[in-house]
Amino acid sequence: MTRLRVIDLETTGTEPPAEIIEFGRVDVVITDHGASVEPPQSWLYRPLRGIPPETMAVHHITEADFGPATPVCTPDQLHAAVWSGPAPAALVAHSCAFERQFVTEATTGAIPWICTYKVALHVWPDAPRHSNQVLRYWRGLTLDNALAMPPHRAGPDAWVTAHLLAELARFASFDQMVAWTREPRPMPVLTFGKHRGQPWAQVPSDYLQWMISQTDMDADMVWHARQELARRAEKTR
Repeated sequence: MTRLRVIDLETTGTEPPAEIIEFGRVDVVITDHGASVEPPQSWLYRPLRGIPPETMAVHHITEADFGPATPVCTPDQLHAAVWSGPAPAALVAHSCAFERQFVTEATTGAIPWICTYKVALHVWPDAPRHSNQVLRYWRGLTLDNALAMPPHRAGPDAWVTAHLLAELARFASFDQMVAWTREPRPMPVLTFGKHRGQPWAQVPSDYLQWMISQTDMDADMVWHARQELARRAEKTR
């Protein structure tokens, strides 16, 4: 039996020092007979610095949702949200790089992560898109809307991702999912700019060199650009 803990966060912004204002989690238990999804849990946390309106427009959490007894998400509160109950073998999130900005090793220790976004890119490369909601409908998952809706709330999003994880576990092992999460995401073609849609082998070398010189370039794209330049260098030896 392998217990995996799916988490999802709603925050006041896209990166720290933004604050966690909602934490959702769903455990998925995988056995030789398949995967079972346990009931979702979620907690609200009162922000100390308010919520920008453009962030409210995403998750629709407002100051009115917090009462006098709503706690602040202190390190102790976050530790309890992650670790209360039976210990999981891994933490899981869809595009987990976002969650890992807020739920750091100070809270998680050395437990591995699984990114269902990266795993889905490996398992279902032909999906029309790889967001959790698109995958939900593309895979034909029938979910209770009382638990799966609304999107962009921590409990429902964790619930949807948990069912995607259960589906992915039919095609990939625990070790594969952990390994894929540690690697750059698969990217057979360039996904932006004037060479968008071209296989890496067709992208001009000077453009690849420009990509790796950009300090704000997506890290996975830089990795693929470096790999392609290394392949060409090896070919000319």
